[in-house]
Amino acid sequence: MPVATPEVYAEMLDKAKNESFAYPAINVSSSQTLNAALAGFAEAESDGIIQVSTGGAEYFSGPTVKDMVSGSLAFAAFAEEVAKKYPVNVALHTDHCPKDKLDGFVRPLIAASAERVNAGGLPYFQSHMWDGSAVPLDENLEIAKDLLALCSAANIILEVEIGIVGGEEDGVEGGMGEHLYTTPEDALATAAALGLGENGRYLTALTFGNVHGVYKPGNVTLRPEILKAAQEAVAAQYGKDAPFDLVFHGGSGSLPEEISAAVDYGVVKMNVDTDTQYAFTRPVAAHMFSNYDGVLKVDGEVGNKKTYDPRAWGKAAEAGMATRVAEACAALRSAGTKL
Repeated sequence: MPVATPEVYAEMLDKAKNESFAYPAINVSSSQTLNAALAGFAEAESDGIIQVSTGGAEYFSGPTVKDMVSGSLAFAAFAEEVAKKYPVNVALHTDHCPKDKLDGFVRPLIAASAERVNAGGLPYFQSHMWDGSAVPLDENLEIAKDLLALCSAANIILEVEIGIVGGEEDGVEGGMGEHLYTTPEDALATAAALGLGENGRYLTALTFGNVHGVYKPGNVTLRPEILKAAQEAVAAQYGKDAPFDLVFHGGSGSLPEEISAAVDYGVVKMNVDTDTQYAFTRPVAAHMFSNYDGVLKVDGEVGNKKTYDPRAWGKAAEAGMATRVAEACAALRSAGTKL
């Protein structure tokens, strides 16, 4: 199917909210990882979200070019073409964008989409994330208000982060501690500043102990009940049940019951990156170790072209990642729910 239109994306999110499941949002940085994500969603019969971070966008443009905007547009163009051959809907999203990269990443992409929409076309991306976790909440929400207006005019959904995700991603350090837990007061401030849909639709990443990176199950203290408390506080103030469309960041190492509880409290999107990176790379390592005398020209020999051809190990890598994407769909209850 084609990449989701804004209307289809809204229908996807509504379906997830109403039927209590979430879409995996898979970070990609190459055509191979993009194809693997598509294959995984198709295997699970799940619609989904595919996204690029600032680092992923730079890599898409070429490691010697490192241009986030051209890399993002190249990703979107490639995805738009290859997604047509898969029987699922996928939305395109840009991941964590801190304040110092807004002018070199998200704002130019919104402007490009606005130009395309004004000419009668569709936006390049269905949603963009503003990561204001490193600035005070008042400043975070002020920037979010400006971006929400721009996104809404271009038929794009904005994602905001209210709170701080621990660990590190693309050079943004969140640290550890009590500051990783969003309060009901933070949620109320968000609703007051951005509205509850009347100013444009947005996704909300509230933090409940989330940490980026690699952790064994049980090493991260998640408190999904924080999401419930935030939803209830805003619902009581505005008379609207489960007002936020929530996002779960930093989920590696999370226990199944924690993921399930988060979805029950309104999570409709969960970012998946670390796990799929490993699932992609592990088969490559196995191929290289098993075929070292073919991929290397050992002792003056010529090696074996069939084993060092990137397609030989690339197929295994994509299959490994696709399986992990399908597993994520099952864990988040989106398997078998495609529109």
